[in-house]
Amino acid sequence: MNTSSASASKASSKIRPMTNRLLRVATILAIVGTLAACATRPPPPEQAPAPAPRPTSPTAASVARPLPWPAGTLPQVQSRWVPASWDELPGFQDDALFEAWNAWVKSCERPAPAFAALCGDIRQLSIAAPEEQRAWMQARLQPYRVESSDGNAEGLLTAYYEPVIPASRLPTPQFTVPLYRAPAGLGARKPWFTRQQIDTLPEARAALAGREIAWIADPVEAMVLHIQGSGRLRVAEPDGTQRLVRLAYAGTNDQPYRSIGSWLLSTGQTRDATWPGIRAWLAQNPQRLNELMWANPRYVFFREEPLEGLDASFGPRGAQGVELTPGRSIAVDRQSIPYGTPVWMASPGPQRVLQRLVLAQDTGSAIVGAVRADYFTGWGADAGEVAGRLKQNLRLWVLWPK
Repeated sequence: MNTSSASASKASSKIRPMTNRLLRVATILAIVGTLAACATRPPPPEQAPAPAPRPTSPTAASVARPLPWPAGTLPQVQSRWVPASWDELPGFQDDALFEAWNAWVKSCERPAPAFAALCGDIRQLSIAAPEEQRAWMQARLQPYRVESSDGNAEGLLTAYYEPVIPASRLPTPQFTVPLYRAPAGLGARKPWFTRQQIDTLPEARAALAGREIAWIADPVEAMVLHIQGSGRLRVAEPDGTQRLVRLAYAGTNDQPYRSIGSWLLSTGQTRDATWPGIRAWLAQNPQRLNELMWANPRYVFFREEPLEGLDASFGPRGAQGVELTPGRSIAVDRQSIPYGTPVWMASPGPQRVLQRLVLAQDTGSAIVGAVRADYFTGWGADAGEVAGRLKQNLRLWVLWPK
């Protein structure tokens, strides 16, 4: 449904009895008017003039030119944002918006400037009915279809998660794979040692001596942690107790990231580069473990965060600086979509159909391009099963304040 940026009083001056469309507008504006942050102005003596039409393709370059709405409304981005109607968003009337509202409230802890003024409404609407939430979105936000610079609206959706892995605070015959804090001299040498050099060179091992956070049993799980960037450990402490802790991203060796799945495909080792496929290949070729691991020279260092006293129903902090919400947070290319932006995501499958409101709260080195997103599925084995297989087509619409 089309709305304008005129006040509720201006819109109400146009009501005609028994007109269904305008009754819907009046209902929306009545809902918005109940929010404390949305005060209306006295009715004007005359009907307001119609707003000037918006351009059909606001590119990053066009944003810098004079526009028929206030300067600075749209951000400078390396993607095309094309104004769209709400009817264009697949599944918009069916989404359980209250699930996304948890992620939106999180974004309001560190809001992007364009959304700061809306956060009072967003917090109040967290307990509202879906119809109220939808009506508020249509009254206050404008959808823009995200396209690449050449006008392509199709992109790629993948997923990521937090592994939950048994670990030991001390090395044992079972737990032999260390997970490290960043070394003291990491910033002085760029790039730092490669993954292979960390495993084989005495000077690299010496630089990491005493930096072990914990040990795990499976080198593939260590690689999963390095690729996902965070995880949860069930750590056996020296006193026999167990603790659940989070490993959060703390830096890399500044070496390029190379996908071990892509290495398997390019060398003809397998046709299934999902995590289940990679594990199946390793079960048949255990002697080639190091060869596979060393195909990715990037190495990730972590910091430990206790989970006791925190809301463990949220994930790690993303690049926006707020905790991620399973199923409602995505990582994006920050050059194309600013952090904290609500986004309508539509992905038709084949693994699963996803049509829902999500928040752009994270990024990643492999997340590059206008229509590109990494979907946070949560933690544990079930989330890992989804994330390991999800790779499908994607369309995105940013929802930007009017």
